[in-house]
Amino acid sequence: MRKIFIVDTSVLLYDKSSIQSFPENDVVIPLVALDELDRFKEKKGITGESARYVNRFLDDLRKNGNLHEGVELENGQTIRVALEGFDEVPLGLNGDDADNKMISLALKMTREENVPVVMVTKDINFRVKCDALGIKSEDYYKDKIIDKEEKSYKGFVSLDINDDIKYLIDLFYKNEDVTEDIEDLVGRKLHANEFINIKCGSQSLLGCKIGNIIKNLKSTDKLEEFIGVKPRNREQLFALNLLCRDDVPLVSLTGLAGSGKTFLTLMAGLDGINKKKYKRIVITRNIQPVGRDIGFLPGDADDKMLPWIAPIMDNFRQGTGDQDLTYFDVMRRSGQIEIAPLAFMRGRTFSDTFLIIDESQNSTIHELKTVITRIGENSKIVLLGDTDQIDTPYIDSLSNGLTIVGEKFKEQEMAGHIQLQRGERSSLSYLASLIL
Repeated sequence: MRKIFIVDTSVLLYDKSSIQSFPENDVVIPLVALDELDRFKEKKGITGESARYVNRFLDDLRKNGNLHEGVELENGQTIRVALEGFDEVPLGLNGDDADNKMISLALKMTREENVPVVMVTKDINFRVKCDALGIKSEDYYKDKIIDKEEKSYKGFVSLDINDDIKYLIDLFYKNEDVTEDIEDLVGRKLHANEFINIKCGSQSLLGCKIGNIIKNLKSTDKLEEFIGVKPRNREQLFALNLLCRDDVPLVSLTGLAGSGKTFLTLMAGLDGINKKKYKRIVITRNIQPVGRDIGFLPGDADDKMLPWIAPIMDNFRQGTGDQDLTYFDVMRRSGQIEIAPLAFMRGRTFSDTFLIIDESQNSTIHELKTVITRIGENSKIVLLGDTDQIDTPYIDSLSNGLTIVGEKFKEQEMAGHIQLQRGERSSLSYLASLIL
């Protein structure tokens, strides 16, 4: 059944293509949303780009008809701008607030239209107000791939088997191909670069699906020799294998605080610099969640970013023993370490680079796409984050960029993902993450 979708400003700013993502339905853009959109058109980054795109898109539509009456797109969708209906703001709400004016419009259209009317917004509070007033509302679902956190891709499978089939472990370590047998046990084909841990009593199997075959992992001793770091648990071993592989240019690591995401990644990057695999390490993150622009801080762009990359610097101290960060400063001055705001990545190309995007859970998929598409030859990009610590408005544990990248790339041989499940910072840190 055809529906009317009233699209909020937050959706248009989140995904510039949202304006044309409701095929065979009618999209209504409130005039007040265009007024809000205008205030973002000069901003840097994805937000400003989205505002400018929507403005240009609507301007082009004017050639095909009157926006107030509605213009039809090739996908069967119509778009029209609502010019009235904003004067019935419910008692108790601020009549000058743009969201409340959209609520007024939704109430009027729900009452007058013969088809379902739905408010689409990324703003949680807006959806709550709509529900309280009897207005059907929903999030913008285009980017959501899974509907529950329990379904999120972990990057590995664990199985306990009985003695009857433990011969598979023996065959595996004799370099026999037991991929089909293992996948029969799992009940599905493993994804590209997905890890498998099978245990039977004191015996265990650790493998990774590379190409069409489950292969044995590098041993812990070889990894320690290769990178100078010894993994403390199974997931760290999986993560280090991905970080050390040259044929996996995209790695995403999720996990709770203190699980080793940042430390392992930084050590892998420094190892790549020392072995001349890469010419530089570029560190970036989304600074929007703090609610303030970096402009208020003194110094150049590098200096302004320092407060936000303090976790990287702490791990540099721990991994190198450089307590006063003398070596870190030398690498910065020589260009071997670069600190860059995520919003300034457009137009750049990163070749021979180990690129770390910290706090990736606070970025949208559109922001991460902007960076990932900047990667040149002989480079590696690592996305880090804890999807339980999201500070950015309008995204959650299922719709953030880090979760979506892990889900969308799980079938790609150029990518790998691991969810680190145990904190290793200290016993107290791990306990606090579980019980507080």
